[in-house]
Amino acid sequence: MGPKLVDYLLYEPDDNGILWIKFNRPERMNALVGTAEEAGTVAKVGEYMRAGDDDPNIRVIVLTGVGRAFCAGANLGSKGGADIAGENFPGNRGTHEGVDAARQHFYHGFTDLHRDISLIRKPTIAMINGAAVGSGMDMALHCDIRIGCEKTRFIAYHNAGQIIENGGSYYLPKLVGLGRALEFAYTGELDAERAFAWGMLNHLVPSEKLEETTRALCARMMGIPPLVQWISKRVMRAALDSTLETTMVLTSNAGGILQNSEDAKEARKAFMEKRKGQFKGV
Repeated sequence: MGPKLVDYLLYEPDDNGILWIKFNRPERMNALVGTAEEAGTVAKVGEYMRAGDDDPNIRVIVLTGVGRAFCAGANLGSKGGADIAGENFPGNRGTHEGVDAARQHFYHGFTDLHRDISLIRKPTIAMINGAAVGSGMDMALHCDIRIGCEKTRFIAYHNAGQIIENGGSYYLPKLVGLGRALEFAYTGELDAERAFAWGMLNHLVPSEKLEETTRALCARMMGIPPLVQWISKRVMRAALDSTLETTMVLTSNAGGILQNSEDAKEARKAFMEKRKGQFKGV
């Protein structure tokens, strides 16, 4: 069963095995609806991705935006109570009460929802067609791969007196090194060329080639057995917080399992026969 759809986030599976999830508020630079609410944008991104993860016809999930922006993040001008798409959303503090309300809201709600993206089994790509601001940047960094163009910009909430959230604070030092991550933390904005030079973007292409490049990368991914991708993702993400010894145990165990999978047998046979493999994820 698919997700419950909302108009401010599109769910578009295609016939090529790609699920396109698109922020769809172009008139507001794709700013988020709500924060940690069940029908808020961030929660819906996780719901949509989990639906794609469970769909056997989907091989790759692409997150992008409609219009000029990728995602402008939270609506900092919201005072709460805005009725959007028939849903009444409270302000940025959420529904928690008491002196610890803000921490509870962000840790147990908003930032935890961001993490849902990193837990998806299948490959995820952020196709960053414009500005990725605040939470938009965090969601892009939680994806496995980022593809940008000359319109891509990463912007933090520094001008609003807020720090980089969990995606940026965790992944940036690992992607670009501590010195560069701190430079971004101290300045709050990064253009496409520098983001590519630093390693935040896997690919930097002209905007008119952005979708073409993304589709070509997806097609290459589909030539690899899904189990190899899924297990590689789990092992490499675990290795970020682990040791060499632990990683060796993980790869040894996974290697033995993969060796006898149906897809591995098909991959070896297809290689010998010089043809494209037909993989089923088993």
